[in-house]
Amino acid sequence: MKKIFLAIITCIAIIQPGYAQLGGLLKKGSDMLSSTGLNLNKIVKQPAAITTNFKDDAITKGSQPPTFQEGVTAQPLYLLPKATGGGYVLCAGLYEMTNKSYCLHAGTRGPSSGDGYMLAPVEGPKKNVVINILKSAEKHPEVKQRSIQVLLWAIIARTKLADFSTEIKATAAVLLTPEQLLTLEGGALGILPNNVMESAKSKLPKPVQAVFEAENNIRRLAASGNASYEEMEKYAVLAGIAPNNNSEYPSGTWSLHPDGYYIRYIPQGYSITKVQIFVPKEVIEKAGKDPIIYDAPYGIACPANVGAQRLAQTNEPLDPDYTKKLTTICDPKK
Repeated sequence: MKKIFLAIITCIAIIQPGYAQLGGLLKKGSDMLSSTGLNLNKIVKQPAAITTNFKDDAITKGSQPPTFQEGVTAQPLYLLPKATGGGYVLCAGLYEMTNKSYCLHAGTRGPSSGDGYMLAPVEGPKKNVVINILKSAEKHPEVKQRSIQVLLWAIIARTKLADFSTEIKATAAVLLTPEQLLTLEGGALGILPNNVMESAKSKLPKPVQAVFEAENNIRRLAASGNASYEEMEKYAVLAGIAPNNNSEYPSGTWSLHPDGYYIRYIPQGYSITKVQIFVPKEVIEKAGKDPIIYDAPYGIACPANVGAQRLAQTNEPLDPDYTKKLTTICDPKK
């Protein structure tokens, strides 16, 4: 509790100087938006916090079908040597880990059993802050997964730091440096009144309208200070299963990582993902003394089904069994 209290004080101290300038800004902003089309257009054209999408970013070249490595027994990924900067030093063989994952696309549906998820880089104005949160969370096991998810929802919804509830500010202050906290203000939106919301929606393509409205509802809840996780989840993760609109990449399809190994994601809901990695022996031999590192937060599990959730990945295993031993001799110095 003492750490949380100090975190809140730190966060408030950082943003306090801006409060005087922010006073009345939301009302004035609403008036301007209602009377001019210019600012409304700026809102509509402003890029999303995270822009990763299947068409532009997913790594599909060199992919392998779900049957690739069928019948091979995977070893625990979390038993591999840890890299100094985070992540795991890979060795030849097949590895897997069930880890924490996070929703990074509000207003879309959760993963279904038939959805294929491919590797994609984290892209967008807030990519660095999202990666920093996920890497910092590894060092702060006292911060609950739900608290981190709420913070991520607030960020991808483009919520202003000044509008964060006390609880969300506390989570942010624990996981981010003061300099990183200040970057949250860039590209953020206020809570849009209903008339502005409807006008903005009318300028957007149909598939984007639900996401835009969900983000505004999340901003409202993030600022309320008394919203439950379930209330925010209702807008962030839509009920039901999104129709599978890309059968070319079924569940279990492998992506070829730029470093030469193969990876696939099998989500179990948006908060849990099983990751499997196959590293060919020749890839390790070619690398020589240069280690090949899997650092999960730098990649997104991107759905081929555009109506499903993007999933941020972590290096944090769920229910690891450290009594197990690797059958492969793995020496990161060789």
